[in-house]
Amino acid sequence: MDLSYLKELLEQIQVDLSQKQFEQFIQYYEMLIKKNEVMNLTAITEWKEVILKHFVDSLSLKQFYNLTDQRVADLGTGAGFPGIPLKIAFPDLEIVLIDSLNKRVKFLNEVIEALCLEKITAIHGRAEDIGRSVEYRESFDLCVSRAVANLSTLSEYCLPLVKVGGMFIAYKAGNLKEELERGKNAFFKLGGKLNKVQAFELPETDIHRNFVFIEKKNKMSKAYPRTAGKPAKEPL
Repeated sequence: MDLSYLKELLEQIQVDLSQKQFEQFIQYYEMLIKKNEVMNLTAITEWKEVILKHFVDSLSLKQFYNLTDQRVADLGTGAGFPGIPLKIAFPDLEIVLIDSLNKRVKFLNEVIEALCLEKITAIHGRAEDIGRSVEYRESFDLCVSRAVANLSTLSEYCLPLVKVGGMFIAYKAGNLKEELERGKNAFFKLGGKLNKVQAFELPETDIHRNFVFIEKKNKMSKAYPRTAGKPAKEPL
C-alpha cells in the first residue's frame, strides 16, 4: 500500500511517524475495511479518502494543541476517530475510547490488540452514565469528539469527563455562529467557557474544519449530565 500520500500530508501538519507507526496505520485501515463489510463503520473506504478525512483530520489537532502525556477521552468514537490515530501518532497519551454500541467497542478492542497499543481502552456505555461514573467523572485532561451532535448536547456529554483546568475540543464542520451562540448557556451551566474556535483546512483541499476549544473552569453541578436521552432531546 502506497504510503507517500500519507507521509506528504502528515508532513504538512507537522506529524512525524516511525516506520512502525506507518505500518500500524496500514493495519488499522485493513481491519477497518474488512470489518466494514459486515457492519457499518464508515462510508469512506478508499485508501486516500480515509487518509485525508479520517487519519489526517484526526491528527490535525496537533497543530493547535500540545498532545503529550495526557489522559484523553474520545467520546462517541465510532470506528475509532480521532482516538486511535491520536494513539498511534502520540503513544504517550493515555486514551479511553467511549461508544454506545457494543459491536463497535469489540472492533476497537480487536484493533488495540492487533496493533499492540498500550495505555488505551475501549468501553461501552452511554455518555450520560459514564459522565456520572466515579471512575471517569472529571478525571480527564482532555475530551475530544467527532460525534455528530450540536455543541450544547456534546458539551453535556463531554464536560462531565473533564477535570477543572482541562479542555473539551469538538471537531466540527460548517458555519458554527448560531451553534456557538446557543451553546453559551450550556457551557456556563456545565462549568465551561469557550476558549477559542480554530478554523483550518485539510491539506491540499478546500475542505474547511473547526476545532472548538471549551475550557473547564469550575467543578460541575451534580445535576449534570442529566438522565439518558435528555441532553439530545432538550439541549441546555
